[in-house]
Amino acid sequence: MATLAPPPPASGVLAHGLPAGTRAPELDLPATPDGRRFKLADQKGSPAVLVFYPGDFTPVCTNELGLFNELMPVFGQFGAKVFGISCDSLWSHIAFAKELHIQIPLLSDFHPKGEAARRYNVYREDVGICERALYVIDGKGVISWSYVSPIELNPGADGVIDALERLTGKPMEFLTVQPQQQPPRTEART
Repeated sequence: MATLAPPPPASGVLAHGLPAGTRAPELDLPATPDGRRFKLADQKGSPAVLVFYPGDFTPVCTNELGLFNELMPVFGQFGAKVFGISCDSLWSHIAFAKELHIQIPLLSDFHPKGEAARRYNVYREDVGICERALYVIDGKGVISWSYVSPIELNPGADGVIDALERLTGKPMEFLTVQPQQQPPRTEART
């Protein structure tokens, strides 16, 4: 089991992000240690969801990224891809994703520190992390919806799903989840 760091100091929202209708600033962030990078321009034609979060292995971020990870099939209904972004290193992202079985690509805004978060107006100079912010970007590279949450609160995914429904004109389909099959019980012999 992973040891979680204490949450960032609760101080509400200090940077308020970019509003809907704004052209999304280009991103070019490391995605893997072998040099693969994420470029927002490569996502043209389909919606992208950017999940800026303060840090790996913190309680609220762990819950938030876990939720988005579980909802990947829902986002797929809209043709949307989800990307997590924090100022942590790639190595921290790898450990975080491995420990929590996260499938969402986690992008590193580590060097230069917070450059992407600054472009999206969600960098917190006071502590060197990004705000907890969500962006839905349309296939043309324009911010369709954005929300900056108080850093100590998990904003959930309802706003993102609503924004994707409005953007695509498609309602979310509820997925049928089959209960996991339990291993057969064995009785102790006496």
